[in-house]
Amino acid sequence: MTVSLRGSESIWLATADGAGFPTLDRDVEVDVAIVGGGIAGATTALLLKRLGVRVAVLERETVAAGATGYTTAKITALQSTRLSDIRSNNGADAAAAYARATLDAIARIDALVQQEGIECDFERRDAFTYAGDQQEVASVEQEAAAAQEAGLPVELTTETGLPWEVPAAVRLAGQAQFQPVLYTRGLAQRVDGDGSHVFERTHVTGVDMGAPCRVETAGGGTITAERVVVATNYPLLDRGLFFARLEATRSYCIALPVRGDVPEGMLITAGQPTRSLRTFRDHLIVGGEGHQTGAADAQPERYEALVEFARRHFDVGPEAPYRWSTQDGMPVDSLPYIGPYTPGSKRLYVAAGFMKWGMTNATIAATLLTDLMTDRDNPYAARFDPNRVSLRGLPKTAKLNLHAGREFFGARATPAEASSSAEVPVGEARVVRSGAGKVGVFRDEDGGVHGVSLRCTHLGCLVRFNDAERSWDCPCHGSRFDIDGAVLAGPATKPLEPRDAER
Repeated sequence: MTVSLRGSESIWLATADGAGFPTLDRDVEVDVAIVGGGIAGATTALLLKRLGVRVAVLERETVAAGATGYTTAKITALQSTRLSDIRSNNGADAAAAYARATLDAIARIDALVQQEGIECDFERRDAFTYAGDQQEVASVEQEAAAAQEAGLPVELTTETGLPWEVPAAVRLAGQAQFQPVLYTRGLAQRVDGDGSHVFERTHVTGVDMGAPCRVETAGGGTITAERVVVATNYPLLDRGLFFARLEATRSYCIALPVRGDVPEGMLITAGQPTRSLRTFRDHLIVGGEGHQTGAADAQPERYEALVEFARRHFDVGPEAPYRWSTQDGMPVDSLPYIGPYTPGSKRLYVAAGFMKWGMTNATIAATLLTDLMTDRDNPYAARFDPNRVSLRGLPKTAKLNLHAGREFFGARATPAEASSSAEVPVGEARVVRSGAGKVGVFRDEDGGVHGVSLRCTHLGCLVRFNDAERSWDCPCHGSRFDIDGAVLAGPATKPLEPRDAER
């Protein structure tokens, strides 16, 4: 049986109604402004509001329509081989702290669901990291050892519920999964009102760090606040140089109807290629196929590989009605960045670098930031401080910046792919020669052409077309733009400049 891909939509956004919050069209004064309406921003806002703090959440699109709406939505302290990575880069104490913080986050999510009465398909499930082949057994055993040392009650097993035998797996019972958009919009609905606000389709263009701070938006409305939190997955302000300390990566998911036996747990491989599995109602979700943002191998075949995996192992329907991708920031030392945006700052805060495990890390961030802004102690503040010095992270930092340098200069020396827009096929994009320079041209299914400058508005690297998602992606620091140049993901805040494509 052939499984066909249809559309390009997240199952989470497709199965959740819009929250319907207004766009900021006036000046508003609050105590804390939160930029980003994903799980990190919404949770931080609700925790602060519970303490009597007036908050305003500003979301560029709609609540949870960013990274939160494009995830597998697993809530677990067993995260593939993450604890092994943290122990290797930061030591056993750091791995133990991360594990404890993650367990606290799971308990926090559970409590918020119950206390606020949020209907979001929250279910307790066991989590597994399994060996996709014999070569991954050592990684599974290392993760089990790291998890046990970190205080997690894991066990080695070969019983996973998968319809094929695996050589080894590590299991952590009592974890959870949910519908992340329903959850986050439920939080946001409880934030809005009584002096607090949630604004959608409000594009933040900058933050003036005066006293008080002023958050400026493209629509002209301004938020005045004593403190500002940037919770935009990838920090949108260049202060703190996060773009030099985060690797932007993309990964892909499909969801398709499944019949017969399916695993009850949440599963992910210990090695490459990644295959992440869970169910949602009567659908099987398969994720994986990750790569660095802006890489030339961002092709539709990524989705097709996931479909082929699902078809080979499960009794799935003839169509995969949902497919989506997401972007993650990978910190150079394998720990998230949560706390003051710059050293000593008491007014500007950041939450970033969630390492593909945003449900729990965003909740860790919300609790930690709430404590910092209300002068309460938090046991993880120093561990996740964005301004920490990590000697073990220096080689990765150097590698990332070397990559950015190669892309910055190398792309400029690469010749154009076409001499005119007439050579651009329908449904595809080409780099087209334009005088002494080059422009990016996409031709839509109606024959219309869309021309944009290739120069990323962040730091000037040249963007590359992503065939899998029909976007222009920056290979240096991960900014993404649609076919007309509008910003899809930061750190860029300004669109690509339009260019005349009819030539």
